[in-house]
Amino acid sequence: MGVNKDNTIYTCGFRIFLCLLLLTSCSKREAKDHVDALPDIFPDYIGVTVPENICPMNFAVQDAEHMRVVIKNERGEEIDVSGKDHIEIPERDWHDLINSKFRIQDSGFKIQDSREQTQVLTVTVSAWTKKHPEGAIYKPFTISIARDEIDPWIAYRLLPPGYEGWNRMGIYQRNLTSFDVEAIVENTQNNWGCVNCHSFANHDPKDFTFHARGENGGTIVMRDGKMKKVDIKEMSGGRHGSYNIWHPSKRYIAFSSNSTHQSFYGQSKDKIEVYDLWSDLIVYDIDNEKVLQDERFTDSLNLEMFPSFSPDGKWLYFSTAKPVNMPMEADKLHYSIVRVPFDAETGKLGDVDTVYSSYELGGTAMLPRISMDGRFMLFSHSDCGAFNLYHNESDLWMMDLETRQLIPTDILNSNRAESFHAWSSNGKWMIYMTKRFDGRYTRLMLVHWDGKKFHKPFLLPQQNPEENTLLMMAYNVPEFIKAPVVVSKDELAKFFTK
Repeated sequence: MGVNKDNTIYTCGFRIFLCLLLLTSCSKREAKDHVDALPDIFPDYIGVTVPENICPMNFAVQDAEHMRVVIKNERGEEIDVSGKDHIEIPERDWHDLINSKFRIQDSGFKIQDSREQTQVLTVTVSAWTKKHPEGAIYKPFTISIARDEIDPWIAYRLLPPGYEGWNRMGIYQRNLTSFDVEAIVENTQNNWGCVNCHSFANHDPKDFTFHARGENGGTIVMRDGKMKKVDIKEMSGGRHGSYNIWHPSKRYIAFSSNSTHQSFYGQSKDKIEVYDLWSDLIVYDIDNEKVLQDERFTDSLNLEMFPSFSPDGKWLYFSTAKPVNMPMEADKLHYSIVRVPFDAETGKLGDVDTVYSSYELGGTAMLPRISMDGRFMLFSHSDCGAFNLYHNESDLWMMDLETRQLIPTDILNSNRAESFHAWSSNGKWMIYMTKRFDGRYTRLMLVHWDGKKFHKPFLLPQQNPEENTLLMMAYNVPEFIKAPVVVSKDELAKFFTK
């Protein structure tokens, strides 16, 4: 009796589900007009190349009152999704569509996909607008799925623009395979002080550092999952740690020590100038708990900032400039990029090699980041100054370190500021900040590097695309990590109390 009852319930439930499915299928609206043009979508995902483990690429259609999108892969499988003014693609359906490493044939045998090939999705958009009240179906566009996976997490800071306030901010981590966001630390835990300058060793979430400013502040260093607070200023004789980078050995962290200020323009294309009155280069030896200093890089003859180790740990790159009378002579401040050999046994620095000379090539060059194969240097370039993020003309440039020739990077840039950038652990992806959308709030762009060129960059996907425009906070210092940071709020709290 129980079996029959269960079967009856199951059968009725299945029939209800089947009816709902048929009703849903029948309710799909068909557009009447055919438009020989691509749809106006935001974010612009037309023709982009994305990793096979990325979250759904949700988007909106300009002025749409209703929209329908059909996404089809090369095997003929498809997703058919509708929305009012944007679409939200079910995560499981999306990942099934783009990331089937193994397929089961009718015979039951498993065959592996051709992993060296890029899969192409065809996306067909229909939209109902005031111009097309009966619906318009647009020319299909493609999204390429690269077989190169991306690190599943990124870490970044969220804060208001620097000239608005510093009373609310935090360092967060986002899962790139979904839309999950978690806080690593917020300044509500730090007596409302500034939390900044986070970095990781080899993209490892168990080895990272950040600064906590203000009352009971300090530099928080986690190595192999164990956390401690370090007073860099006391160990260095008065130089606190600012912008930092880990050595691949996880023994050293290079810092620039900066005296940073800001001034506002009355009439200028840029609202603000951020600059250093002085800045030096120091290295923290974690094993021996001491700060190493080289007199060449701690005197007043030069400004040093934004250190960066090469992936093999043999070179330390950084930006350097001759001081000028700031902020009055901001247009005369030009940073070059140099490198010095680094001895991982002693922490000593070798002779200076100029990689990018601002005196010969012009402008100011900041934030050197070396590709994972050691071949290329990606950096931020603007006309002058120290903080390119505040200069609209700031672009990302790249140099071949073997030939010292510049490589075209126009595809990365816009008429607004592009700045802080980071490579993924496999060197196939890059993330960077841009102000291209409104000139004020930085957003995050992701881009594929195939070893020869960058592909079309794409905006960090959000579950609701409006989050890219409505969020009244700026992204800052994005970094790739291989897994989420696991840190106890209680453990952090003990560092910020007397």
